[in-house]
Amino acid sequence: MTEQSLILTERRGHVLIVTMNRPEVKNAFNRAAAEQMEAAMDLLDDADELFIGIVTGAGGTFSAGQDLKAAARGERARAERRGGMGAFRRPSRKPLIAAVEGFAYGGGFEMCLACDLIVAAETAKFALPEVKHNVLALGGGLFRLPRKLPHNIAVEMTLTGQPRDAAFLHEWGLVNRLVPDGQALQGALDLADEINANGPTAVAASKEVIYQSASWSTDAEAWVEQEKIAAGALESEDFREGLAAFAEKRKPVWRGR
Repeated sequence: MTEQSLILTERRGHVLIVTMNRPEVKNAFNRAAAEQMEAAMDLLDDADELFIGIVTGAGGTFSAGQDLKAAARGERARAERRGGMGAFRRPSRKPLIAAVEGFAYGGGFEMCLACDLIVAAETAKFALPEVKHNVLALGGGLFRLPRKLPHNIAVEMTLTGQPRDAAFLHEWGLVNRLVPDGQALQGALDLADEINANGPTAVAASKEVIYQSASWSTDAEAWVEQEKIAAGALESEDFREGLAAFAEKRKPVWRGR
């Protein structure tokens, strides 16, 4: 397999499907895969006609995280700008959906947590098993998981390293949609269609407000900061198109700008 095929990208309308493509190692990441994932995130961010991304894995599983054989050689699965696995530190500014089959362990689970939404097959499993090897989940798992699950459940998953199935995490709201095995990608595409019916510049700005708000200490600060983020969406072609389509009683034609 050539390095050029470690991360596959496919455009389906306004959706970019990003497939982790190292099935022989359960889609574990080496440096080259991280760099290619970073490039895929750049593509999603830079292309006006792409409104949303879906991250999935080849070969019936999501990802085992970092390639430990590569790590043993001193090779870190990290890209220069976006960090671990090419997305942990700075995921796309546009919505990301994780479509999970099989298992998402370690960095694979942290990739899910870096996404905004998770669609999972019924038998999918998730874990942060790093502590079993006296390693820490430093790809965002230690602070993102407690934000998305009740505190005690997040702590138990982290300190035991034991996996939880998709049904359990769906019950607690971490998994947005539970689908039959083999249908995670289609389920993610269906969810993307629902989101893409809306104005893409407003969707991206709404995501940014939600995530930035965690660092705003007062309501007064929040009122000021959200206006800064919203300004671009409210001055966009899509803003004008949304109002025109409503007035003309037709479906809007979004441009992503």
